[in-house]
Amino acid sequence: MAMNRSETPEQLTVRLRDAITRLNRRLRQERPVGDLTMTQLSALTSLHLGGALTPRELSEVERVQPPTMTKIVAKLEDRGLVGRTPHPTDGRQVLLAPTAEGQEVVESYQKARDEWLSSKLADLAPDERDTVARAASILERLARAS
Repeated sequence: MAMNRSETPEQLTVRLRDAITRLNRRLRQERPVGDLTMTQLSALTSLHLGGALTPRELSEVERVQPPTMTKIVAKLEDRGLVGRTPHPTDGRQVLLAPTAEGQEVVESYQKARDEWLSSKLADLAPDERDTVARAASILERLARAS
């Protein structure tokens, strides 16, 4: 659907939100076949991107209750994807971080998504790719806005 110059900011908001949601959903589908749930993969990715976190910090980043995160982390630990180390300053805490295998899982997921999106972008006309590049810059700026 082409942009209508008479489109109100509210109408654009709905279209943009829906398009981003659908694209995000489609990208999530492009992952290596495995038995990790999206929730487990999300927690593992947060550790991959954010470095070592306490279980509470991870539950806050993922916006889930600590008991839920405890279950998620236990499954990731059982698979050897996450490890625990003592907190350097608080003996009551532990830090969670992806293992080498956990890093590989996240990287393979990212690679699959990137390959899918790259192939779709390659199908676009050059002027469409330029438009997407400009839109990406604008979306990055919106994401940083407070």
